[in-house]
Amino acid sequence: MKRDLRIVFMGTPDFAVSILNSLYESGKNIVGVITAPDKPAGRGRKLHQSAVKKYALEKGLHIMQPTNLKSEGFIDELKSLNANLQIVVAFRMLPKVVWDMPEYGTFNLHASLLPNYRGAAPINWAIINGERKTGVTTFFIDDKIDTGEIILSKEALIDDNETAGELHDKLMELGSSLVLDTVALIGKGNVTTYKQDNPKDIKTAYKIHRDTCNIDWTDTIDNIYNRIRGLSPYPAAWTTLNTAEQTLELKIFKTKKHVEDHDHPYGSVITTKKQMMIAVPNGYIELLEIKPQGKKKMDVKSFLNGFKVSKGANVL
Repeated sequence: MKRDLRIVFMGTPDFAVSILNSLYESGKNIVGVITAPDKPAGRGRKLHQSAVKKYALEKGLHIMQPTNLKSEGFIDELKSLNANLQIVVAFRMLPKVVWDMPEYGTFNLHASLLPNYRGAAPINWAIINGERKTGVTTFFIDDKIDTGEIILSKEALIDDNETAGELHDKLMELGSSLVLDTVALIGKGNVTTYKQDNPKDIKTAYKIHRDTCNIDWTDTIDNIYNRIRGLSPYPAAWTTLNTAEQTLELKIFKTKKHVEDHDHPYGSVITTKKQMMIAVPNGYIELLEIKPQGKKKMDVKSFLNGFKVSKGANVL
């Protein structure tokens, strides 16, 4: 028997917009959208709307922006929508009173092949750890983070030079398709789930911090290269460039690795008029695209045209 689905969607960033758009364009009945409250941003501290809110406003969808997911007013408003299915994509942890409310459950789209890479930054960590494969998973939410019973999953290969930004876009498209497949199963009342394993060697995707982004130039050449592309374009790997004249923080977005023997100290900076290389174990990391502190993102040739890197410079 076909079910008449009334959907509440929860999400905040661009990744969630793509999934919401696929639901909207396919004619699903979206009775409400829940997203983060507006936040002050920029020098003027103007209120910034989430990507999901902007989309929902454009489509005339009912929007809720609770600061407290357990507040009586929010719970009453959510109940009044009479939703029987909730879909969560890149939102925050829900209290049981919310995820347990709809008749057909609340499912989440996660950007990894669960149980691996549970947590806040699965796309970044898959690349940082040098994975060759990842994917997307839908699962019914329970009272822990990313541990509920799995509904569907789809795999995606990770290219050798792929950045987190590129993988984000790939998984966004794959996730849109997977969510529609999941909704179709629930609409037909034809869902079979299975419990997640909890292997001892499970890989996690904890939140990225500033220290996570600081490059250790004594690490292996592959680990350094993977960390840089796994943090590109956001939040971006960084290092401190030390020259005879000054110290400058650099964010690094794009590099190339050169595997070869050398006798330079690790972290040494070797430059020509067009190139900037960092000596690392078993080779060099060539910087291609960077953002010097206080400047715009630029290619390295442009940086070297306006900044003198003295002999003996290094990075920390």
